[in-house]
Amino acid sequence: MGSKNKLKRFKENETFTNVVQPTREDVMAGFEYKGKWASFFGNNNPIVLELGCGKGEYTVGLAQINPEKNHIGIDIKGARFWRGAKTALEENLDNVAFLRSQIELVDYLFAEGEVSEIWITFPDPQIKYKRTKHRMTNPVFLERYKKILVPGGLVNLKTDSEYMHGYTLGLLQGLGHEIVYANHDVYKNEGAPSEVLKIQTFYENQYLEKGKSITYIQFRIN
Repeated sequence: MGSKNKLKRFKENETFTNVVQPTREDVMAGFEYKGKWASFFGNNNPIVLELGCGKGEYTVGLAQINPEKNHIGIDIKGARFWRGAKTALEENLDNVAFLRSQIELVDYLFAEGEVSEIWITFPDPQIKYKRTKHRMTNPVFLERYKKILVPGGLVNLKTDSEYMHGYTLGLLQGLGHEIVYANHDVYKNEGAPSEVLKIQTFYENQYLEKGKSITYIQFRIN
């Protein structure tokens, strides 16, 4: 993507009513919507997060399927989620928001028990050992998610990475967390939730065309 196109998208994001772009300093000092996301949406419906939302395809797709829930896509790259934010506005989806911030600040962005469900879709598996701290299902991240989730809140991991799938399964089992459902190839085996099968991102379609398996885990953090 050219720099001019990026700048255009950054400027357009600033005009979108469904985009929130706090500075890191604002977040650390006391984010205005922490514990008050109901005021942003104008209702007390359950909040579903997509972490590392990219173009926002899953956030928008989930919002279309579940209009009774509020959906927030989080990513630091605003030029990417511009597409999802624009689509949501064009389709008058008032249960969608996009938040430009770092994932590691998630417990500064949401209050304890403010989130009902989390989706992590096709994250970078960070395979190298020295990158473990950036892996989105490592123990530190799981503790952050636990803080903001309601008791019994679900976390969903959908990925093309067998490594990420295996790492997460092993970690969850080792730490005693509840694995609700696990599947190493959702399109060949039965039982995956409809949201896993109905929504396919641009990159997911590319993976499928190459014959890659799509894995999925749904779990609760104890």
